[in-house]
Amino acid sequence: MRILLVGAGGVGSAVVPIAARRDFFEHIVVADFDRDRAAAVVARIADPRFSAIGLDASDRAAVRAALAEHRCDVLFNAVDPRFTMSLFEAALDAGAGYLDMAMSLSRPHPRRPYELPGVKLGDEQFARGAAWRERGGLALVGMGVEPGLADVFARYAADHLFRDIEEIGIRDGSNLVVDGYDFAPTFSIWTTIEECLNPPVVWEDGHWHTTEPFSEPEVFDFPEGIGPVECVNVEHEEVLLVPRYIDARRVTFKYGLGEEFIGVLKMLRKLGLDNAGKIRVGGVEASPREMVAASLPDPATLGDRMRGKTCAGTWVKGTGPDGAPREVYLYHVVDNEWSMREYGCQAVVWQTAVHPVVALELLATGVWSGTGVLGPEAFDAVPFLELLNAYGSPWGMREQAAGVTGVARVPEVHGVPGVAEDSVAGASLLVA
Repeated sequence: MRILLVGAGGVGSAVVPIAARRDFFEHIVVADFDRDRAAAVVARIADPRFSAIGLDASDRAAVRAALAEHRCDVLFNAVDPRFTMSLFEAALDAGAGYLDMAMSLSRPHPRRPYELPGVKLGDEQFARGAAWRERGGLALVGMGVEPGLADVFARYAADHLFRDIEEIGIRDGSNLVVDGYDFAPTFSIWTTIEECLNPPVVWEDGHWHTTEPFSEPEVFDFPEGIGPVECVNVEHEEVLLVPRYIDARRVTFKYGLGEEFIGVLKMLRKLGLDNAGKIRVGGVEASPREMVAASLPDPATLGDRMRGKTCAGTWVKGTGPDGAPREVYLYHVVDNEWSMREYGCQAVVWQTAVHPVVALELLATGVWSGTGVLGPEAFDAVPFLELLNAYGSPWGMREQAAGVTGVARVPEVHGVPGVAEDSVAGASLLVA
């Protein structure tokens, strides 16, 4: 497998040292608008299987040409979602496979934004499914940690842990602290503004509906010492992906942002600084959101100042195989001290980066295969979770007291729980 990795920012720079420890690929071309940044990422590895080029992710023709010139089989999109469609279409044009971690952007309903969805996350990509199937190609969308691993957890729960499911709730929280800054997001502020200030989507009783940002607050008790964190509704891809593949009455995504972070985001909106479009300032045109991003530290550089853990996971409530009520929380925790020591990457970007690399290995070895535009739920979860353990970053599962969200009542377990031999076969979809 030859891979064009577009984006050498926080997540892209974490992909490289993770992939460098594996042997499933022939070559990875690291591409960035700033070629020097891509070259610096490659230089830190000193591995001949990596090279660097300059590339404008918004230039569909240039991306298509880069895929052809470097004979790449797969385009790995590691830039923010405003570039998703140009990269997605370039891969289709070039006859290459495609993987992203953030799907095509949404647009709120023009009249009832806090009741009805308008254009939903991923709608533009799923609308192109027939074109990908006709070409015999695969676009694996939403394959990071959230979305990504969280969706794999949902698939695993549906296949192995539950007879039927009442609710699937993605819950994300941390106790990370960044020393020396009053305000320093640990992930792309551009993406954070986009997902946190858009109307959150909820799946309920066979329909998607929207609510106001930061709605339905709840306190969720996160594992491995993180503890209780208040979580609120945020727009996220899992709510648009899970119901396409898994039968659940309700699907939500709630993020532990914290009161201060929510206050900053609300102020950015109040001042118009969340605007992604360009405005004229004197004789210069600039995007207010880009100005905010430029004024904040690069999340990839914060690792030495960070301490604590981050947790991504999927809470599932329903009826277990024995017919009794059951609730579980499937989760993945990364300690910043560990990720910095092992990979030189801060915890949030490392956690986002490892899962698409695992997915690419499954695709390269033929364990996962398919055609069209597919989310992570379309594939067998067990090979993924087994391989994630082999990468040295195990996942966990916590049984919860029925009706007591987020409170652990039994010991936590790690790795793949025992499943029947005949339940771990690979996906049976046709190879691209």
